[in-house]
Amino acid sequence: MHYDGTIWRPPYEAQSLLIQATAGCTHHSCKFCTLYEDLPFKFRMSPPEEVREDLAEAGRYCRNLPWLRVFFTGANPFVLTTDKLKTLAKMVGEYCPNYQSIGCFGRITDISTKSVDELKELRALGYNGLTFGVETGDDEALAFMNKGFRASDVLEQCKKLEVAGIDYNFFYLTGISGAGRGEIGAKATAELFNQLHPLIIESSMLTIYKTSELYQEIQRGNWKEEGELEKYKEIRTLIEMAFKRAVKKTQIVFLQFGLIVLSHEPVLLMHHGEMRQHLYRLAPCGVHSLILLTRYREQFREAHLKGHGNVRVL
Repeated sequence: MHYDGTIWRPPYEAQSLLIQATAGCTHHSCKFCTLYEDLPFKFRMSPPEEVREDLAEAGRYCRNLPWLRVFFTGANPFVLTTDKLKTLAKMVGEYCPNYQSIGCFGRITDISTKSVDELKELRALGYNGLTFGVETGDDEALAFMNKGFRASDVLEQCKKLEVAGIDYNFFYLTGISGAGRGEIGAKATAELFNQLHPLIIESSMLTIYKTSELYQEIQRGNWKEEGELEKYKEIRTLIEMAFKRAVKKTQIVFLQFGLIVLSHEPVLLMHHGEMRQHLYRLAPCGVHSLILLTRYREQFREAHLKGHGNVRVL
C-alpha cells in the first residue's frame, strides 16, 4: 500500500478501507495546523497507477465482505475535479464491487468548485459522509487562523451538499477563538450549525505545537490560549445550544477532554477510549448519560441528564 507521511482519519472511519488518493493539503496555511509538516511537499494527487495497485491489493481481502466503505486519505481529496473523483469511484467499483460508500476529508472551498448537479453525480457514485474541518462559526477566529473561508461560506456550500443528498460531518476545535472569546465562538458556531444538518459534529481540543505559526503568534503577544475553565464553559455553551435545536439525526462526539477541577460547577468530560467502547456516537435527542474522566486516574462515573443541557457532577 502507498502511504506518505502520517495518515489521518476521523475516529468514526476506523472500519473503513483507507486508500491514499491525495497527500498533504492544498491550503496548508492554518496557523494552528502541523498535521502535514512531515511531508516534503504541500500537496499532490496520488498517481492513478498507485491508487489502482492499492485497490487491487485491498480487493483481494475485501471483495467478499458483505459491506465496505472506502475512505480516501489526505487533507482534502474533495478538492479534485468532479471527473477525477468519478474516475476514482469507478476504480473502487472495479476492484471492490461490494463498496457501499466513499468518504474523505474536504475543505469548504472544495465544494464551491462543484455545481449541485456535479455533487448529485458524485452522490450517485457513493460519495457520502464527507468530513470538513469547519473548526468554528466565529468569523474573527476563522480570519485570524487563516482558514480561508467565513461562516457564511459554510452555510452556503453545505446547503448545496444537502440539496445533492450528501451527508457531511464537522470538526469543531475547542479553544480556537482564544482567551476571552470561548463562549462567543461557541454561540456563533451553534448559530451556524443549527441552520444546517451535519450527521456528526466531532469536538476536539486545540493543541498548540512549537512548530506552528500559532505558537509564534503567542510569542509575539498576538493571541492567548484559553484556560481549562473557559474551554469547559465553551463546550458546555455549544452543547446547550445544540441540544435546544439539534435535529434528530445529528450526533455529537467529544474526544480527549482532560481534568477540570471544580467543586461548584457542572463538568462535562469525555475519554476517547471509553467513547470507542460505549459511546461511539452521541445523539442529542437520545443521550441518557455521559462518562466523566479524571486525567491522572482512570476513574469513571456517570452524570445523568435531567434535560437538555443539564449536566451535573455526582
